[in-house]
Amino acid sequence: MPITHCRVCGHEFFSSPLLRYANMPKAAQFLPSAAALKKDAGTGLEVCQCSGCGLVQLSNEPVPYYREVVRASAFSPEMRDFRVKQFSRFVRKYALKGGKVIEIGCGRGEYLSLMRRTGADVYGLEYSGKAVDHCRREGLKVSRGFLGNSHAKLRGGPFQAFFILSFLEHLPEPNSTLREAYNNLSDGGYGLVEVPNFDMIMRKNLFSEFISDHLLYFTKDTLVAALDRNGFEVLECKEIWRDYIISAVVRKRGKLDLSRFHRRRTALAVEINAYIRRFKPGKVAVWGAGHQALTVMSLASLAGKIRYVVDSAPFKQGKYTPATHIPIVSPASIVTDPVDAVIVMAAGYSDEVAGIIRRKYDGKINISILRERGLETV
Repeated sequence: MPITHCRVCGHEFFSSPLLRYANMPKAAQFLPSAAALKKDAGTGLEVCQCSGCGLVQLSNEPVPYYREVVRASAFSPEMRDFRVKQFSRFVRKYALKGGKVIEIGCGRGEYLSLMRRTGADVYGLEYSGKAVDHCRREGLKVSRGFLGNSHAKLRGGPFQAFFILSFLEHLPEPNSTLREAYNNLSDGGYGLVEVPNFDMIMRKNLFSEFISDHLLYFTKDTLVAALDRNGFEVLECKEIWRDYIISAVVRKRGKLDLSRFHRRRTALAVEINAYIRRFKPGKVAVWGAGHQALTVMSLASLAGKIRYVVDSAPFKQGKYTPATHIPIVSPASIVTDPVDAVIVMAAGYSDEVAGIIRRKYDGKINISILRERGLETV
């Protein structure tokens, strides 16, 4: 059955296909013999576009051999020279000499043999058993397999870099392959991902580029979006090889280090509590019941230490702060129920609030403003 939703982002296709092609080859790698001609029949292709991310793709099922890489271009001397230079630059730029790198979908090892020249420790993954046997006879470290739905741990991993070269466009579940590549990559590791260039196909009206083997037709924008959603920071994305290929260099996106938030929270809590202890119990107020102030009061454990919270918004007055349960009152309470100090937590309005307290309520009251760097007495 034809699919109706994007293989990358899951959004629905636009209601009608961009193109419909009839009597097309069922597969680019199936060339019937004379005896098989009677059984050979063309197939229809629907070229659709995702209404979400914009990726152009076929609604058809993949060809039977989509897990295997069949590569002819590697036999071109010009392509071979280009790849040697490209791989060497990649290894030098990202300090991969001696590091473990893997090509996902390595075919018969055409590119692996070139990668070995760079000084990297080269591995490969290929689904075709015959291709794997050929690679091993050539002395290449290749495992048989396919990165799909399983949480595979690849032999030799984790790797410092991976390559997916003109393979991603064949896959019915590209996210699964990219996520498994991510999972087998060391922290901060790199990747080189290449696909046929649909930007160029559109520029040159190459209507003959549609074929059952290629399910996905990436532009720069849609390739970057697919890589980004699967955990990669795109460092570089450009057209190469007479613009027929989009080549993207990526880096594994890691988890943010927010330990400085914890350090800042701890230091601020100590500072605020030390400030409150300078005054008699129940003689310190806070001005501001916005979300930042509420968070600071909670994280600094100010319940029972603050007399009240002043806020000029009538709908907040008469209520209590969540979690800390401090009463919220109007500014007039500074006069009717005076305190010795006010901590202003009003973000961008803090200086204005401090001026209002001085002019309208108590010119001698101790005022501190919560700044990014801590409490500032004014």
